[in-house]
Amino acid sequence: MHVEMSRSLMHDFTVRIFSRAREGVSRLPYAWRTLRLIHDAAGYIPYVWMGLLVVQGLVPVCIVYTTKLLVDGIADAVGGGLDASNIAHVSLPAAAMSGLLLIQQLLANALQYLNALQTELVTDHIKLLIHGKAAAVDYVFYESPAYHDRLEQANAQSGARSLAMLQNIGGLLQSSVTFVSIAALLVTYSVLLPILLFLSALPAFVVLLRYNEKHHAWWHKRTPERRWISYYDHCLTGLPAAGELRIYGLGDFFRNQYRLLRKRLRGEQLALLRWQMRAGLFARALALVVTAVAVIWIVRRALIGEAQLGDLALFYQAFTQAQGLMRTFLGNVGQVFANILFLEHLFAFLDQEVLVSDPDIPTPFPEPIRHGIEFRNVSFRYPEAKEFALQNFSLKIPAGQTVALVGANGAGKSTLIKLLCRFYDPQEGAIYIDGIDITRFSLKDLRRHLAVMLQLPMRYHATVYGNIAVGEAQEILPQDHIIKASRAAGAHDFVSRLPMGYDTSLGRLFKSSVDLSGGEWQRLALARAYLRQTPIVALDEPTSSIDSWTENEWFARFREIVQDKTAIIITHRFTTAKQADIIYVMDQGKVIEYGSHDELVAMDGKYADSWKAQVSSSNSRFGYKDLETHGLEIDDSSDVGGGAAFPYGY
Repeated sequence: MHVEMSRSLMHDFTVRIFSRAREGVSRLPYAWRTLRLIHDAAGYIPYVWMGLLVVQGLVPVCIVYTTKLLVDGIADAVGGGLDASNIAHVSLPAAAMSGLLLIQQLLANALQYLNALQTELVTDHIKLLIHGKAAAVDYVFYESPAYHDRLEQANAQSGARSLAMLQNIGGLLQSSVTFVSIAALLVTYSVLLPILLFLSALPAFVVLLRYNEKHHAWWHKRTPERRWISYYDHCLTGLPAAGELRIYGLGDFFRNQYRLLRKRLRGEQLALLRWQMRAGLFARALALVVTAVAVIWIVRRALIGEAQLGDLALFYQAFTQAQGLMRTFLGNVGQVFANILFLEHLFAFLDQEVLVSDPDIPTPFPEPIRHGIEFRNVSFRYPEAKEFALQNFSLKIPAGQTVALVGANGAGKSTLIKLLCRFYDPQEGAIYIDGIDITRFSLKDLRRHLAVMLQLPMRYHATVYGNIAVGEAQEILPQDHIIKASRAAGAHDFVSRLPMGYDTSLGRLFKSSVDLSGGEWQRLALARAYLRQTPIVALDEPTSSIDSWTENEWFARFREIVQDKTAIIITHRFTTAKQADIIYVMDQGKVIEYGSHDELVAMDGKYADSWKAQVSSSNSRFGYKDLETHGLEIDDSSDVGGGAAFPYGY
């Protein structure tokens, strides 16, 4: 019964080893990709580093053999006096030993420097690859939790794991050279010794493989929790949440959430470590038993006169070093396997397929635009959404005219701009510019002809000049171009009052920076869009943070800028919408009314209801004298209040 159980355990152990070996072989392409990546980053440096590792791997063998010569020389010289031959027996091996130790230290210093150099180069190269891919992937990826998990996995381990794999391969090379050399010495005593060394290191290798698998599975599973920890840390330490953190007393809440998650992950990680320590202790105990058996064997040989004192010193050093080298060798094999598991995430991120891509043979963008933009039977649903944002949607925007899109939040207005920019492609239907499907243009050519301000524009931590100039990031523009765009957006006056004008640093993250109001930041975003001399201008809520008293002035400047251009404005404000050539009223992904302001009021539909309700609301809040004081009039041709939003969601 015991024999059958032993056979079963041995069978299971063998199957597990071969299973791990097959998995390792199946992942070898990732190892080759990693080596190519390191070559691209560091050039010849890794090869020099590995060459020095080979030399360093030979030094311990030479030291072991020199130790034998030194011990034998001392044994022969004892009692022989101080004559030249006796001194030579000791001094020559001692000098050789000193030289070898010096070489070992010089090699260690050179390897340390080269390792630091290639670490910097590889880390920067991988980070640039991740940045490049992040800038190239489809917009839809940024709205997917799975994408952010994959980005976190690529960012968190890729650089360190790539370098660790290089270290492991270098360690394999070095330990192989040293082990083969020492094994050659041990074979002279018995051919069974190298086999015994391998078997003594095998349990530790299995423990390492199993721990790496467990740790990687845990690390992969806990990616969302690590992102939550990062989020809570950002809420506690970043500016965006600082105000509400204090007003609502959220500091203790976020700290507690952070603490609980960290406690959970810390506990799980320590549990894995305890398992590894218990299993590793058993593996090391087996290795010590093997060492004791080998030492007893060589001492017995010395006692019966089959080995000299130098042989005893050489054997002990060689066997213990070889045992450590075998553990190192198998450990490096296990670490290569573990690193490949983590690097799969990097290559999975870099291999993400881009769905919105250029056509094989792009069509030139029409210049000038003669007919306009048309959405024809467009149906679009955001990824993982149940409802369509637009369904069988059609709309025409004549060339050279300004169109306003109004409607409740979620009506699909912002989606139109995203589709026009080809952040997404619709599932059905198409978008045309002068009768040409926009998927026939190259992405770069299409977007180069669009000046867009998105609903939540960026606030760049840069100078005023830099904030505006990113609208033409590929060019170095003279300041008069920047000032012209700034004047058009109504930003020049407040910029002129800043400490260093257009050279003032903005934001609160860096020293000597100045923050702006929401309306001022919005005007800089408008200036950024205006800087681009494009035939199409699309603005999403361009006046949402601009005070109502200057809105008419803003629209007058806007009219001058978009003269002879095709303009799209998404807005909730009557004062903005009513001055457009055409107003489209949207509801649940469809156009329910369109026309000029006067025509829509005359239709007596939803737009007219919102208009009348706004006029009534304004009359109840303002007297006529108060309105006249602000230069406002109450009639069907002006917007009472200068910039109020559509009631009832319109």
